[in-house]
Amino acid sequence: MVRVTPLEVDGIQVVGVEVELPKTTLLVISTKRGYIMCGALDVGLLNEKLADRNILAGRAVGVRSLDDLLTAPLESVTGFAESIGIKVGMSGREALKRMAG
Repeated sequence: MVRVTPLEVDGIQVVGVEVELPKTTLLVISTKRGYIMCGALDVGLLNEKLADRNILAGRAVGVRSLDDLLTAPLESVTGFAESIGIKVGMSGREALKRMAG
């Protein structure tokens, strides 16, 4: 099952996506500029093979819901995310606010 949920995060309109797969659920919260995602996101690939695309993204591990994704600290972020002040350890909520700015 796929669920797409409009959300408001501190006055910012974002979209939450949950994809239920066998034995796991993919979780993503997206702004118009970037996104945060569960541990399935390959930040290394984005930084190494797709760096020219300037993808604005962060990854949190051990999350089981969109709420978890908002509160969990980011475990890794893309180089482009770092360039706008998004850092490892920052909450998903804080990262989304910076992505929206």
